[in-house]
Amino acid sequence: MSADRIPYGRQNITQADIDAVTEALKSDYLTQGPRIKEFEDNFAKYIGAKYAIAVSNGTAALHISAMALGVKPGQKVITTPITFVATANAVRYCGGEVVFADIDPDTYLLDIKSVRNLLKSEPKGTFAGIMPVDFTGRAVNLEEFRQLADEYNLWIIEDAAHSPGGSFVDSHGKHQNCGNGNFANLAIFSFHPVKHIAAGEGGMVTTNDEELYTQLNFFRSHGITNNQVLLKNNISVAFMDKIPDNYPQTHPLWYMEMQELGFNYRITDIQAALANSQLQRADEGIVRRREIAATYEQNFTDKDYILGQSGVVEGHAYHLYVIEVKDRAALHLHLREKQIFSQIHYIPAHLMPYYKELGYQPGDFPQAEKYYQHCISLPMYPTLTNEQQEFVMETINEFYLNY
Repeated sequence: MSADRIPYGRQNITQADIDAVTEALKSDYLTQGPRIKEFEDNFAKYIGAKYAIAVSNGTAALHISAMALGVKPGQKVITTPITFVATANAVRYCGGEVVFADIDPDTYLLDIKSVRNLLKSEPKGTFAGIMPVDFTGRAVNLEEFRQLADEYNLWIIEDAAHSPGGSFVDSHGKHQNCGNGNFANLAIFSFHPVKHIAAGEGGMVTTNDEELYTQLNFFRSHGITNNQVLLKNNISVAFMDKIPDNYPQTHPLWYMEMQELGFNYRITDIQAALANSQLQRADEGIVRRREIAATYEQNFTDKDYILGQSGVVEGHAYHLYVIEVKDRAALHLHLREKQIFSQIHYIPAHLMPYYKELGYQPGDFPQAEKYYQHCISLPMYPTLTNEQQEFVMETINEFYLNY
């Protein structure tokens, strides 16, 4: 069987998406318009959180989350080395110190035992927060992390970039949606094209905390507000001229204040229109991803070349399907020769030159490094056909048959 180019992930743009973007382009607002609030409200409802703040990308979402929680120079924050570097970088943007903890080799997620040992090794107050990652779409058990965080007075930012629509089962047997705010102070999502919801670029922060929501809105848009309730300057400074007796509000209609040092992390109405259209198909996409994962699971179970695999897990959102294999580099090259473009997620963050210069070195996190030696992400996206998936699996099986 021959195959066209098969990437590890890709967007699915439908006519409905094109129509939504076209409508936005023809409207009065290309940015700062009504489609952004519409998307935020719909996404918050989908996730089950009170508030959602759309931003320009997932990295921006991480950055303003760290800012809102007050990360300052010298503060220490714990996260996993198996993540895209943006997770850790958000702490560095604020001058904080990133402290990595190892992963659970069975789930590939931040190992709570490793985190607990790290916290016990230092006096209380040493660490400010924890940033667990729902890596591959598998939800972290945030109920357990919340209990640990409360014990040490820590905040939690859930990096849910891989897991919109994902969930874990809490101690009461209830499904807890990723990003619903019941356990994490803040959660972030990404709308990069290979993610579940594509906006070209885009991100979201969700929370149930009104005060944090207010702060996030400041940081998203230059630290500026025109909300009459939040204004700080007195009326004389605001007007600097005579106030008409019939003026309809306290401050001038044009008036705004910069109250914080923020950024231009706004998303556009064009992106929001696309993302909102994609959101309507989000559940459909999750169903298909789980079908693909189940097929992979059935094929790779009991294969002697498999050292580990994502598995079929309740609530998994399957942004990625990862297997651990012998001779990963040779397999990666063989797949490329067959026009199958797998990917490696991720090079451990502590091995990046930037973080090595901060003192990390090979051997610091053996489970993360062992995982990296063997991991490979297989094609996983809703429009992957059964025939294409069969070709991927046949190609891998044949490679190891002749290994």
